[in-house]
Amino acid sequence: MNINTAKRWFSWHKWTSLICTVFLLLLCITGLPLIFHHEIEDIFSKVSMEDHHVNQKLSQDTLLKIAELSSPGRQVRFAFWDQEEHPDQVLFDLAEDPLAPFEESKYVLLHEYTGSVLGEPKNEGFMYWMYRLHTDVFLGIGGKLFMGLMGILFLISIISGIVLYGPIMRKYEFGMVRKHRAKRLKWLDTHNLLGIVMMTWLLVVGFTGVINTLSDVIVVLWQQGQLAEMTADYKDLPKVESTYASIDLAVQTAEEKLPEMETLLIAFPGTAFSSNHHYAVFMKGRSELTSRLLMPVLIDAATGEFTDARKMPWFVTALFISQPLHFGDYGGLPLKIIWTILDIASIIILITGVYLWYLRRKATLQFKSKTTTIHEKQAIE
Repeated sequence: MNINTAKRWFSWHKWTSLICTVFLLLLCITGLPLIFHHEIEDIFSKVSMEDHHVNQKLSQDTLLKIAELSSPGRQVRFAFWDQEEHPDQVLFDLAEDPLAPFEESKYVLLHEYTGSVLGEPKNEGFMYWMYRLHTDVFLGIGGKLFMGLMGILFLISIISGIVLYGPIMRKYEFGMVRKHRAKRLKWLDTHNLLGIVMMTWLLVVGFTGVINTLSDVIVVLWQQGQLAEMTADYKDLPKVESTYASIDLAVQTAEEKLPEMETLLIAFPGTAFSSNHHYAVFMKGRSELTSRLLMPVLIDAATGEFTDARKMPWFVTALFISQPLHFGDYGGLPLKIIWTILDIASIIILITGVYLWYLRRKATLQFKSKTTTIHEKQAIE
């Protein structure tokens, strides 16, 4: 690599790193508790699980009525099950308008055997603040896209750092840290070593983070593409205004069509994830990998009959895979601990990068000051 090329790569590395460093520090710090969000939520959860002596679960239609009675003036938009994390529970999302933003939702958690209200989760608290700061800094889709831009700059800084590392270390042993030399050299070697050792992880987390910031865009593309195709025959039909078909029947129909999968979520008619005429029953696989991949099954909300079911497009699948991979949320506690160690190491890389820039800038200013002084003395003489 000639000197001019090296300077260009160094310039890319320096400026992309400096621009995104503050935001990446925010992401790394807020990301630490989010790695353990399941464990932290269990610790601080106020939900009290009660023993039940009923041998049969209540029907989902009964639970739906209980949820709606608990929140007069609101209607159920979504029903969510997570038998692995929260067995025998169903979470209902209620709002005054089916298309209202999620910030206006009220949540009711019910016991499937007794119908008792176990809790009313709210969009507040420590984990909610950490999540919003990490995803959109409380600025909605604009904040997400801005964080995505910072993620792209982060990826450029990693790639440029990799390109520069080879020529820099050509004359040295891999992993060298000059501990007994100047402080700047010691921190430079530490910064370079951590960066090159963690480059794969940094690229994976950075790339999946960028994909996650595009989640709203991806959902809109799915709505305007596949969902529109699946509901095309119902486009001009009026919204189902009379009593909906049983959601027990909708779940049963969906599970009969896809017996190797199980129900995770139901989107009710009129919401952004269904149509005015359908329940959208989102099914998930039963293995560790396929449990992250969803498949929508459309059920006619008037008759309870099957309409359509399709695999999600590749860009939606990429989003589903990116979400758990970004937080290390697919390999249990050991992987989460590894993710935490790597996250802390990333914070060290960012801080040392800023420190090295400060030392270099300080040395440059001192050199310019001395040069100016010498020139002034020469001019006087």
